[in-house]
Amino acid sequence: MVPQLRIGNGYDIHRLVPGRPLILGGQTLEHPAGLGLDGHSDADVLVHALMDALLGAISLGDIGQYFPPDDPRWKGADSLVLLEQVMGLIRERGWQVVNVDTVIVAERPKLRPHIETMRAAIALRMGLEPDQVGVKATTNEQLGPTGREEGIACHAVALLQRG
Repeated sequence: MVPQLRIGNGYDIHRLVPGRPLILGGQTLEHPAGLGLDGHSDADVLVHALMDALLGAISLGDIGQYFPPDDPRWKGADSLVLLEQVMGLIRERGWQVVNVDTVIVAERPKLRPHIETMRAAIALRMGLEPDQVGVKATTNEQLGPTGREEGIACHAVALLQRG
Protein backbone atom coordinates (compact mmCIF):
# COMPACT_ATOMS: atom_id res chain seq x y z
CA MET A 1 0.00 0.00 0.00
CA VAL A 2 1.27 3.47 -0.89
CA PRO A 3 1.55 5.66 2.22
CA GLN A 4 -0.87 8.56 2.37
CA LEU A 5 1.05 11.83 2.73
CA ARG A 6 -0.12 15.34 3.57
CA ILE A 7 1.76 18.65 3.55
CA GLY A 8 0.76 21.70 5.57
CA ASN A 9 2.21 25.16 5.79
CA GLY A 10 2.01 27.77 8.51
CA TYR A 11 2.93 31.39 9.04
CA ASP A 12 2.93 33.66 12.05
CA ILE A 13 4.16 37.13 12.92
CA HIS A 14 4.16 38.95 16.25
CA ARG A 15 5.02 42.52 17.09
CA LEU A 16 8.21 43.29 19.05
CA VAL A 17 7.46 45.36 22.15
CA PRO A 18 9.24 46.36 25.37
CA GLY A 19 8.35 44.58 28.59
CA ARG A 20 7.74 41.13 27.11
CA PRO A 21 10.02 38.09 26.95
CA LEU A 22 11.41 36.99 23.60
CA ILE A 23 10.60 33.30 23.29
CA LEU A 24 11.45 31.35 20.14
CA GLY A 25 11.33 27.58 19.91
CA GLY A 26 10.63 27.45 23.63
CA GLN A 27 13.86 29.29 24.44
CA THR A 28 13.98 32.65 26.18
CA LEU A 29 16.42 34.88 24.28
CA GLU A 30 17.82 38.35 24.85
CA HIS A 31 17.00 40.96 22.22
CA PRO A 32 19.71 43.67 21.99
CA ALA A 33 17.04 46.37 22.35
CA GLY A 34 15.33 44.58 25.24
CA LEU A 35 12.26 43.71 23.16
CA GLY A 36 9.99 40.67 23.27
CA LEU A 37 7.08 39.31 21.30
CA ASP A 38 3.57 40.55 22.03
CA GLY A 39 0.72 38.08 22.19
CA HIS A 40 -1.92 36.42 24.33
CA SER A 41 0.22 33.34 24.96
CA ASP A 42 4.03 33.39 25.10
CA ALA A 43 3.89 34.61 21.45
CA ASP A 44 6.41 32.01 20.23
CA VAL A 45 6.05 32.62 16.47
CA LEU A 46 8.18 29.58 15.62
CA VAL A 47 5.95 27.15 17.47
CA HIS A 48 2.77 28.94 16.36
CA ALA A 49 3.69 28.67 12.66
CA LEU A 50 4.63 25.03 13.20
CA MET A 51 1.28 24.24 14.87
CA ASP A 52 -0.59 25.85 11.97
CA ALA A 53 1.40 23.76 9.48
CA LEU A 54 0.62 20.57 11.40
CA LEU A 55 -3.09 21.36 11.73
CA GLY A 56 -3.36 22.45 8.11
CA ALA A 57 -1.79 19.25 6.81
CA ILE A 58 -4.84 17.26 7.93
CA SER A 59 -7.44 20.02 7.53
CA LEU A 60 -7.93 20.73 11.23
CA GLY A 61 -8.00 24.52 10.82
CA ASP A 62 -5.58 26.73 12.72
CA ILE A 63 -4.41 27.34 16.26
CA GLY A 64 -7.00 30.08 16.78
CA GLN A 65 -9.72 27.39 16.73
CA TYR A 66 -8.08 25.43 19.55
CA PHE A 67 -6.42 28.21 21.54
CA PRO A 68 -8.43 31.40 20.87
CA PRO A 69 -6.71 34.65 21.87
CA ASP A 70 -9.79 35.82 23.76
CA ASP A 71 -9.84 32.73 26.01
CA PRO A 72 -8.25 33.47 29.40
CA ARG A 73 -7.08 29.82 29.69
CA TRP A 74 -4.37 30.53 27.12
CA LYS A 75 -3.10 33.81 28.65
CA GLY A 76 0.68 33.44 28.90
CA ALA A 77 0.50 29.80 27.78
CA ASP A 78 3.72 27.92 26.98
CA SER A 79 3.50 27.24 23.25
CA LEU A 80 5.45 23.99 23.58
CA VAL A 81 2.64 22.69 25.82
CA LEU A 82 0.14 23.73 23.14
CA LEU A 83 2.28 21.93 20.55
CA GLU A 84 1.96 18.72 22.59
CA GLN A 85 -1.84 19.11 22.44
CA VAL A 86 -1.71 19.57 18.65
CA MET A 87 0.42 16.43 18.39
CA GLY A 88 -2.28 14.60 20.34
CA LEU A 89 -4.90 15.68 17.79
CA ILE A 90 -2.70 14.41 14.97
CA ARG A 91 -2.04 11.03 16.60
CA GLU A 92 -5.74 10.59 17.52
CA ARG A 93 -6.54 10.77 13.82
CA GLY A 94 -3.93 8.17 12.86
CA TRP A 95 -1.24 10.47 11.47
CA GLN A 96 2.45 10.74 12.24
CA VAL A 97 4.93 13.48 11.44
CA VAL A 98 7.59 12.63 8.86
CA ASN A 99 9.42 15.93 9.26
CA VAL A 100 8.92 19.67 9.76
CA ASP A 101 10.93 22.63 8.53
CA THR A 102 10.80 26.27 9.61
CA VAL A 103 12.33 29.63 8.75
CA ILE A 104 12.42 32.42 11.34
CA VAL A 105 12.63 35.93 9.85
CA ALA A 106 14.29 38.36 12.27
CA GLU A 107 16.94 41.05 12.05
CA ARG A 108 18.05 40.57 15.66
CA PRO A 109 19.05 38.80 17.82
CA LYS A 110 21.39 36.46 15.99
CA LEU A 111 19.71 33.07 16.22
CA ARG A 112 22.44 30.69 15.01
CA PRO A 113 23.72 29.99 18.57
CA HIS A 114 20.21 28.92 19.63
CA ILE A 115 19.09 26.81 16.66
CA GLU A 116 20.17 23.40 17.99
CA THR A 117 18.54 24.03 21.36
CA MET A 118 15.30 25.08 19.64
CA ARG A 119 15.36 21.97 17.43
CA ALA A 120 15.94 19.69 20.41
CA ALA A 121 13.13 21.29 22.47
CA ILE A 122 10.65 21.05 19.60
CA ALA A 123 11.65 17.48 18.72
CA LEU A 124 11.24 16.40 22.35
CA ARG A 125 7.72 17.86 22.61
CA MET A 126 6.73 16.34 19.26
CA GLY A 127 8.18 12.91 20.02
CA LEU A 128 10.57 13.19 17.07
CA GLU A 129 14.29 12.91 16.50
CA PRO A 130 16.07 16.27 16.15
CA ASP A 131 16.95 15.45 12.53
CA GLN A 132 13.21 15.48 11.75
CA VAL A 133 12.99 19.14 12.82
CA GLY A 134 14.44 21.90 10.66
CA VAL A 135 14.92 25.36 12.14
CA LYS A 136 16.59 28.05 10.07
CA ALA A 137 16.88 31.79 10.48
CA THR A 138 17.26 34.65 8.05
CA THR A 139 16.97 38.40 8.01
CA ASN A 140 14.69 40.40 5.77
CA GLU A 141 17.56 42.67 4.71
CA GLN A 142 15.96 45.58 6.61
CA LEU A 143 12.85 45.40 4.38
CA GLY A 144 9.26 45.29 5.61
CA PRO A 145 8.05 44.99 9.21
CA THR A 146 10.57 42.30 10.17
CA GLY A 147 13.38 44.23 8.51
CA ARG A 148 12.45 47.37 10.46
CA GLU A 149 12.38 45.22 13.63
CA GLU A 150 8.70 45.84 14.19
CA GLY A 151 8.20 42.10 14.58
CA ILE A 152 9.48 38.59 14.05
CA ALA A 153 7.87 36.16 11.61
CA CYS A 154 8.14 32.47 10.89
CA HIS A 155 7.21 30.18 8.00
CA ALA A 156 6.74 26.44 8.58
CA VAL A 157 5.98 23.32 6.59
CA ALA A 158 5.05 19.88 7.89
CA LEU A 159 4.94 16.49 6.15
CA LEU A 160 2.62 13.90 7.71
CA GLN A 161 1.85 10.31 6.79
CA ARG A 162 -1.06 8.15 7.80
CA GLY A 163 -0.19 5.26 10.08
